[in-house]
Amino acid sequence: MSLNRILTNILTPDLSTSTQFYTQLFGLSVQFESDWFVQLVSDRSGLEIGLLIANHDLVPEDFQGKPAGVYITFVVDDANSVFTKAQAMGVEIIQSPQMTDYGQLRLLLKDPAGALIDVSSIA
Repeated sequence: MSLNRILTNILTPDLSTSTQFYTQLFGLSVQFESDWFVQLVSDRSGLEIGLLIANHDLVPEDFQGKPAGVYITFVVDDANSVFTKAQAMGVEIIQSPQMTDYGQLRLLLKDPAGALIDVSSIA
């Protein structure tokens, strides 16, 4: 077996709002869009993330609630600039930028679906 790709999909009740969050805050582009799934990609790195309607038939009923038990880390060039943009967008800030003991500047945000988003940069 060889692993070809890992794609994280965030379950969301509102594709439009979640798409706007990730495209505006992280500069991701819509690569594919349907009425139940959106695939976003970074033009710079090729990294991707998916957004999936939470109550879609593909999602087992027990998993159709808010995301829990994981958080997604976005490593960026400048976490402070993402913080400033997030504030301007009215994004819920869980933790403002702080220096970690392992040498990264880190902030925590809440995405529109309730997922915890870690934004980090090397200081």
